[in-house]
Amino acid sequence: MQKPFENYFNSRRILVTGHTGFKGSWLCAWLSSLGAEVHGYALDPPTEPSLFRQADLVSRLASHTIADIRCYETLHDRMQRIRPEVVFHLAAQPLVLTSYRQPLDTLETNVMGTANLLEAVRQVDSGRACQIITSDKCYENHGQVYAYRETDPLGGHDPYSVSKACAELVAAAYRGSYFTGSAQRPVNIATVRAGNVIGGGDWARDRIVPDCIRTLCVNDRITIRRPAAVRPWQHVLEPLSGYLMLARRQATDPRDGSGAWNFGPANGGAMSVEVLVRELIRCWGGGQWAAQEDRAAGHEADWLQLDCTKAHTLLDWSPVLSFFEAVAWSTHWYKTVWKHPELAYPTVSRQIDDYCRLAARYGRNWAVAEAA
Repeated sequence: MQKPFENYFNSRRILVTGHTGFKGSWLCAWLSSLGAEVHGYALDPPTEPSLFRQADLVSRLASHTIADIRCYETLHDRMQRIRPEVVFHLAAQPLVLTSYRQPLDTLETNVMGTANLLEAVRQVDSGRACQIITSDKCYENHGQVYAYRETDPLGGHDPYSVSKACAELVAAAYRGSYFTGSAQRPVNIATVRAGNVIGGGDWARDRIVPDCIRTLCVNDRITIRRPAAVRPWQHVLEPLSGYLMLARRQATDPRDGSGAWNFGPANGGAMSVEVLVRELIRCWGGGQWAAQEDRAAGHEADWLQLDCTKAHTLLDWSPVLSFFEAVAWSTHWYKTVWKHPELAYPTVSRQIDDYCRLAARYGRNWAVAEAA
């Protein structure tokens, strides 16, 4: 089977900010398997353990820079040295509950960090495409049972959600001011909004899957704050496949693919926290759970879903894994690596290959036109 994207990403210089995080690690693994020259820029891995270290991903990078996205001078220097053709900006403070405890750090990292990244892109002459990875929580959520579209208002009740809405506005301002029009730099700027991502190697605190896995590993009872809350769960490879398909399109034609894009599960794919936890326990082979209200926790929306019609129609992108397959794949990674830590990267690699085979079987159009 022909590898997806290989006609574009092979030997391309790619910068991934936030490469030591969960999604960044999976993205670097996939890009390196496609033959890309991958450069990373991030803080040290945010958790211990971390997928980045477990899978020894540093050995697969062309360069690995540990630095803060809030330091513009360092970022500008690295951008000039690397001269990337494609930039994926994932560096962020990614947790809602942490944003309540650290609002200034969250806003500085997610808003000014995005501005620093776009300014550094503006100052380098090599760029063709730049993606700002934000969140489905960037939408103004009033709790309606309604799938949000890219044209819906931005907003948020908590510092994290507001920071992602602000990052969207910063990207739109830079796109309109510096990267649009015949007299401007031909760099295609897109923002991408994914649903609640799950998958092997996420060890963050205050995220439901890693919190459950840690509890299952010690045979303790899982406690969940809001079992009825509904979220658009999806395996990490689903949005990443969308990012890669979009980046190829962006880089091939600087007039195409810009703006905002949703990548979420299929209609009906959103499930409650309770359903997720029950399925995790079933796949693990046993366990118990109980609801336990956390009065110290801040506001969280009861219902969240994305309308991905734009990606379906214009990119020919659609989810490959069902909710239950996503949970099974995630649990399989944790069970495998818990017993055999040396299999962290082989399991990532195998799941990427399996995902690509399924995508091809289900009609995913992996065909790649040669870039201009």
